[in-house]
Amino acid sequence: MAAAVALPPAELHRNRPGIRQEAWSQWPITPIDQVESTFPAQEYIQNLIRKDPADLKKIVEVPAGQDRDVWQYEHLRQICLQLNSLVVLLEPECTVESCPEMKAHEWLYLCAGHPSPQGCPALDYIVHTLDSATALLNSQKSFSSRISIPQSSLKHFANITRRLHRIFAHTWFHHRAIFQEFEVETHLYGRSYYLIKYFDVMPDDAVIVPVEACMADIPYTDTITTEDGDGDDQPGRTVL
Repeated sequence: MAAAVALPPAELHRNRPGIRQEAWSQWPITPIDQVESTFPAQEYIQNLIRKDPADLKKIVEVPAGQDRDVWQYEHLRQICLQLNSLVVLLEPECTVESCPEMKAHEWLYLCAGHPSPQGCPALDYIVHTLDSATALLNSQKSFSSRISIPQSSLKHFANITRRLHRIFAHTWFHHRAIFQEFEVETHLYGRSYYLIKYFDVMPDDAVIVPVEACMADIPYTDTITTEDGDGDDQPGRTVL
C-alpha cells in the first residue's frame, strides 16, 4: 500500500498572543489567484486595506485577470461596510437638533427611504441610504451572483456611488473634525474618490468634496471626458 503524501499545512492568518502592535495583522498578502475563499475578491480587497489603507492604487485598480464589474461591486460593498463605522462617530454630534435636514453646504437632499421622498434628519438619511444600498447590493434580483454581474444591473453602480458620496459630503461640510479623524485612519474617502475617477461613475461637477479632503496621494488618472450628469447635485437645489 502506497504511503500517503503529506500536504503542506495551510497558511494560518491569525494574531498570536503577545504579538507587538506594529506586527498586528501584518501577514503577507496572498495573491488573489491563490486566495482560497468563496469570495476571493472581497477577501483580497480587505487584505489590501488591512496592509495599507493609503495605497489607493493597489486597492482600487483591477488586478490582471479579474472581472472589472465584480471588482467595482465588491468595492461598493466594502465602502458600505466601513461607512457604518463613520455613523458611530457621527451619532453624538449629528443630531436632530444640529442637523434636522440632510445638507452638504448649499445642497439639500430628500430621502428616498420613505413611501414618497421627503426630508429627514441627516443621520436618519445616512442610515436609510446605507440600508438601501446594502439591500440593493445583496438583492438576488439585481445581483444574483458575486462572480458575474448582469449587464442590466450595472446602472445601479452610479446611483449607489452618488448617494454614498453625499454621506462623505455632509460629514466634510458639517462635521469636519469627524471627517478628518475617520479619514486619517481609513482613507475611505480617498478610496471612494479614486474609485469614482478610475471607473468614471460620476461627473466631475457632482463630486463636491474636494480632492484636498483625501489624506493619501491620489494616483494619476488621465483626463476623463464624461457626459453631462443628471444635474441633481447642483447648488441651492433640493434633490432626491
